[in-house]
Amino acid sequence: MWKAIGLAGISCAALAVLGALVEAQTLTPSQQYVQKWEIHDRNRPHPPVITPGTCSTPEKAGNLPSDAILLFNGKDLSNWESVEGGPAKWKVGEGYFETVPKAGAIETKQAFGDCQLHVEWETPNPPHGQDQDRGNSGVFLHGLYEIQVLDSYENVTYADGQAAAVYGQYPPLVNASRPPGQWQTYDIVFHGPRFDAAGKLLRPATVTVFHNGVLVQDHVNPTGPTGHHVRPPYKPTPEKLPLQLQDHNHPVRYRNLWVRELPEEY
Repeated sequence: MWKAIGLAGISCAALAVLGALVEAQTLTPSQQYVQKWEIHDRNRPHPPVITPGTCSTPEKAGNLPSDAILLFNGKDLSNWESVEGGPAKWKVGEGYFETVPKAGAIETKQAFGDCQLHVEWETPNPPHGQDQDRGNSGVFLHGLYEIQVLDSYENVTYADGQAAAVYGQYPPLVNASRPPGQWQTYDIVFHGPRFDAAGKLLRPATVTVFHNGVLVQDHVNPTGPTGHHVRPPYKPTPEKLPLQLQDHNHPVRYRNLWVRELPEEY
């Protein structure tokens, strides 16, 4: 009897409710959030007011936005430590800090999740070496997903290992490198992966990168953590982990690092 009735026996109102439920299941969380509000709803919460920063140039570092967390104060590495524990052993100069070969990677003392990250870096001039042996370092999001730092100005290497690559996975859309000895910028938007209580991957990480103001990674999904000649799978991780900078035995300099924590998805 119930099978014979089928959809014909369901009221228009019930069908409307059923359709709304199906539609809700196909919308992303942010789309569902948008539909919670009427268009131009004056009761909708306003975004917080901040003071924007100023842009950097190769000659001078800019200022950070008022809601950003400063990761380097230009004087010491008090916000950083060795990944092996203890103080960061990198060299601090006037307004910058520099990798010390064989000192090991460093990481932020504070853990971060979804974020906007600003990094400025400079490779040695005159350049030394070629391919991967030239101004090599890296920015590791969550300490796991590497955005390659390399002197890629008139220096050929494998595509997924040049500057601004998601190392071993995604080459940059273009090579926007400045000559060695000039300060360069990365502006990175990172959303970390999410896992359920059983450790199943619910969504992969996403990365967007601007290199010297040019879009070079457009909301790409890392296949998992960074590896050399391997592609490790995702494993359950906390939603917040430290940021890391790599020591690859090259004297790469950094300055003006700051991060803005992004709100959880709606």
